[in-house]
Amino acid sequence: MLSKQQIQQDLKEAQLKRDEILVSVLRMLLAAIGNREIEKRTKLSKSEPIEKLEELSKLSEEEIIETISSEVKKRKEAILEYEKGERRDLADKEKKEAEILGNYLPQQLTEEEIKKIVKETIEKVGAKEMKDIGKVMADLMPKVKGKADGNLVSKVVKESLS
Repeated sequence: MLSKQQIQQDLKEAQLKRDEILVSVLRMLLAAIGNREIEKRTKLSKSEPIEKLEELSKLSEEEIIETISSEVKKRKEAILEYEKGERRDLADKEKKEAEILGNYLPQQLTEEEIKKIVKETIEKVGAKEMKDIGKVMADLMPKVKGKADGNLVSKVVKESLS
């Protein structure tokens, strides 16, 4: 099970090995997780007693995976921009960071597995045409969250409905 403590432990090990890029990526990830916890605590502070805030604001495994997925997505977007700007060095750095973060995500679904899940979902919600894409995506995304790239899922759904 993935937890903030596991990432902190990996950071300690990376520091002992003097793996600079891993240390940098894990520190950034812990900062992102900390920011999400602060965000969650702020929302909860309006309705929960102060004594319970610390415990309630800890992120679940699913929320940590969402945070990691978000960080990977940022890296992929940066890679595209750096490649457009012909900054190979920076694009390579972002690729390495995305790869490290990817190691903390669950096994990604293959395109074939996604197609199978999409087909089942389309049948389940009774979608027939492109205007039903919202119903399909609403039912589908919780099933594949953290396990598949949203752009790929969207592409497969569009192909299946057209």
